[in-house]
Amino acid sequence: MNVTRLGNGVCHVVAMPYPGRGHVNPMINFCKILVSKTPNDILITFVVTEEWLGYIGADPKPDAIRFATIPNVVPSERQRAADFPSFYEAVMMKMEAPFERLLDLLEPPPTVIIGCVELRWPIALANRRTIPVKAFWTMSASFCSMLHHL
Repeated sequence: MNVTRLGNGVCHVVAMPYPGRGHVNPMINFCKILVSKTPNDILITFVVTEEWLGYIGADPKPDAIRFATIPNVVPSERQRAADFPSFYEAVMMKMEAPFERLLDLLEPPPTVIIGCVELRWPIALANRRTIPVKAFWTMSASFCSMLHHL
């Protein structure tokens, strides 16, 4: 992946996890590992809903990781099991627009987007904006291989 660096040599990564524990936690851990390898060359903006910031905002994180929020446009994490189809539909249909508005406000502008593989819209959005994009897979490699061979 050829990622353009900003004038100061810093790569600005925007990380967008699917709003669920099995996606947010692995992606924040991945971001912490990325920052630990090159702390002066990378800035990560980790995007979550306002509700999710309440869950993870107090957790310790490196200075090179900052949180940004989008509005709670999806049903609450605490209620999603009661009507998962509605939650999933909201994730797929209602999160893209606030995420795109957030991208317009970020300084410095993003140089790469990492989107959870469960979300399809970050890839399409990044492609429209000609921002390099990568999909983050949170499950085991063996499960990925199984899906690939189906």
